[in-house]
Amino acid sequence: MNLNSTPSADRIHIGIFGRRNVGKSSIINAITGQNLAIVSDTKGTTTDPVLKAMELLPLGPVVLIDTPGLDDEGALGKLRIEKAYQILNKTDIALLVIDSTLGMTEEDMRILTRIKAKDIPYLLVYNKCDLLPSDETVQNFIGSAHTEIQSAINAAPRILVSTDTGQNIRELKEQIAALAPKDAETLPIVRDLLQPNDFVVLVVPIDSSAPKGRLILPQQQTIRDILEAGAVSVVVKDTELKETLNTLGKAPALVVTDSQAFKKAANDVPDNIPLTSFSILFARHKGDLEILAQGAPAIDTLKDGDTVLISEGCTHHRQCEDIGTVKIPRLLKKHTGKELCFEFTSGVEFPTDLSKYSLIIHCGGCTLNEREMKYRLRCASDAGIPITNYGTAIAHMNGILKRSLEPFTI
Repeated sequence: MNLNSTPSADRIHIGIFGRRNVGKSSIINAITGQNLAIVSDTKGTTTDPVLKAMELLPLGPVVLIDTPGLDDEGALGKLRIEKAYQILNKTDIALLVIDSTLGMTEEDMRILTRIKAKDIPYLLVYNKCDLLPSDETVQNFIGSAHTEIQSAINAAPRILVSTDTGQNIRELKEQIAALAPKDAETLPIVRDLLQPNDFVVLVVPIDSSAPKGRLILPQQQTIRDILEAGAVSVVVKDTELKETLNTLGKAPALVVTDSQAFKKAANDVPDNIPLTSFSILFARHKGDLEILAQGAPAIDTLKDGDTVLISEGCTHHRQCEDIGTVKIPRLLKKHTGKELCFEFTSGVEFPTDLSKYSLIIHCGGCTLNEREMKYRLRCASDAGIPITNYGTAIAHMNGILKRSLEPFTI
């Protein structure tokens, strides 16, 4: 990834939902003007959610999500439907595609109810309208065919389209753009804490788990945000931090460290220089730093036999010293002196039943969009389970959580 590209987590996520064979993949191809999705008359061509990052005018950078059919059948079909519903947790705009020749079905109503409950901006897309005699006939069909769901249909924004003829595809794109969430609600990563020409020192350990030849996503994004502020970033390994601070010539406005180097960084950075971590920055950027900070002291209340869920937003090849599956469990056992049980999830998987966990420790969420991260926080809150993240947990166990939160107002 280069610094000019928009990470998927910062793109608007548009979920395409509907029954099998209503034309979900055709809608994607029509609005993008490309053959991105496989189109077939065979039901169930899309068996798993498929995410495609791209530019969609007039909206800009988006992620389009093609989902399995809501009427899939059998044991596998049920699992596929569950996957489609999970996608709602990261969906910023939902398109519910309906076959104009059939009208809205029970499957459509079920997911529409869930979309509305989650307060997701949505649009009903009636596809295949060219197969009916006229627009007027279609309007009458939509307005009168299913009297039991009349009020829901009348209240829903909708558009009639045909992917075969191209009818109203341009208007569809404009309506999607009109549903886009506003950017103003999302906090920057770090630039609001900086002044032009400030120095920021970024501490990036290089070990067996570091990717060869590149920086990981949160490091890249933080550097870009520093540039947006007109400030200067100095990137160093943890072994070079102390010498770098002695030779800079002036104190940096902030030191940001990888969570794994938190203890060493705290020892090397003078108390008068603000210190935090990438994980804490991202907790603030797209989640709720106050909730995660409040969850960290729950580490001290863990008992023998308690189960801790460690959850990551991305899937990656785990190294022998992986932070989530090895280092944090080791730190927890050492800090608490307890015999703990651990469960691990990654990617889009997040348990719907959290009742067996005594604590959830989440990654920084750099690959998750804001909606999904906040969904996970709400799940924990609703279940009464304390949740924290890598940075706040490690800072707490090293006795430096208060210091690491001082750059922020929470």
